[in-house]
Amino acid sequence: MSKNRFITDLKAGTELLHEPFLLHDVVRRQSKDGRPFLLATLRDRSGQMAGVYWDVPLSVDVWARPGLAVLVSGRVNLYKDALQINISGLERANGLDMTAFLPASRRPLDEMRAELGDVINTLAPPWRDLVARLLLDGPLAERFAIAPAARGMHHAYVGGLLEHTLSMAAVARLLAGHYPYVNLNLLLAGVLFHDLGKADSYSLDEGFGHSDDGRLVGHILRGALLIERAAAELDFPAGELQHLLHLIAAHHGTLEWGSPVVPRTLEAVLLHQIDLLDSRIAGYLDHVRNDAGGGAWTTKRSEMFGTELRRPDGL
Repeated sequence: MSKNRFITDLKAGTELLHEPFLLHDVVRRQSKDGRPFLLATLRDRSGQMAGVYWDVPLSVDVWARPGLAVLVSGRVNLYKDALQINISGLERANGLDMTAFLPASRRPLDEMRAELGDVINTLAPPWRDLVARLLLDGPLAERFAIAPAARGMHHAYVGGLLEHTLSMAAVARLLAGHYPYVNLNLLLAGVLFHDLGKADSYSLDEGFGHSDDGRLVGHILRGALLIERAAAELDFPAGELQHLLHLIAAHHGTLEWGSPVVPRTLEAVLLHQIDLLDSRIAGYLDHVRNDAGGGAWTTKRSEMFGTELRRPDGL
């Protein structure tokens, strides 16, 4: 089944019959008289919309959970100045191309891949050879190009990891020109590789769920293993590799945030701060864009910032 009608196409009064969506979020509630109902968030690559399923049957309640593709029947209504789907039927959907239901980067994938190639070409040998080996060709490069940077919070969409990485590379160039003593080749290689392991950490089958590798190994260790293996195949200099692996291991900044070591070099400090900055700005913009309200302030609190956010002028 293909998807032809998207969230952005829906208007008050639109009738839906077995329309495919991703069940992004589910909250179970009871009415005052004890009747069960579901509060849901439905999404596709164009956006998301709230839904409510009154008197939800037990046969649906037992399986409804985030990350599943579903077929929705119901009607779009206006509720508290926002569109909402009044759901009358919910069915499991199988065998669908999940990229049609998951949000995607606003940037064309081919454009970002070309930019990635340009950034890699600015690196000096042997850095260029190492990065190109992992990010330009093969199945790993393909998974890296379409992976999200996170399940939520920031860059949580198809191509989000690549978009995040390219944005960080641009910031890294600015900061390397501002601060002295920065090894730009090392810093850029660290930026391009810092979340390499996320190419294998997420599964698109159920809406950016963790893969077994993501749960059991984690993206920091997986990235370091991939880099070390490729470096061995290229006979990459051991001293340079050690500094690069430190950037990967330390990029979360603190032990509490998941880094096995804290930043101990100039490039590692910069990488952590660039990662933090880009994720925070993207998280702010993602929250503002996804908020259904039309006022100066968002109607919902940002999970990242713990408060409502003011919309920037012009958005």
